[in-house]
Amino acid sequence: MNDDRPKFVTFADKKTEDTFEDLKEGKYESKKLYNLIERAISDLKKDPFCGIRIQKKLWPKDYIQKYDVTNLWKYNLPNAWRLIYTVKADEINIISIILEWFNHKDYEKRFNY
Repeated sequence: MNDDRPKFVTFADKKTEDTFEDLKEGKYESKKLYNLIERAISDLKKDPFCGIRIQKKLWPKDYIQKYDVTNLWKYNLPNAWRLIYTVKADEINIISIILEWFNHKDYEKRFNY
């Protein structure tokens, strides 16, 4: 199904956005992660549902409380990094909201694997 609504990507809060921007000024690994997230943002602008849907029973409770999520997605980045986002839509726009990203070990801890 082709959806012609404009697609946007934003961050859940200013702190998350600032953390992302700080990666650009960091050491090699941080800059590399910044570029990987930039690529994910580009992909999400084209297709907000390009990630993998996370089953509701696995959602961390603080995501529900803090962000009022009704859906949760995982975008696999290279080197086992994970980007977690939710999608909000109305009649006019589709917005992917980046909640956080982390390495696989922290991802497993967050989702109790």
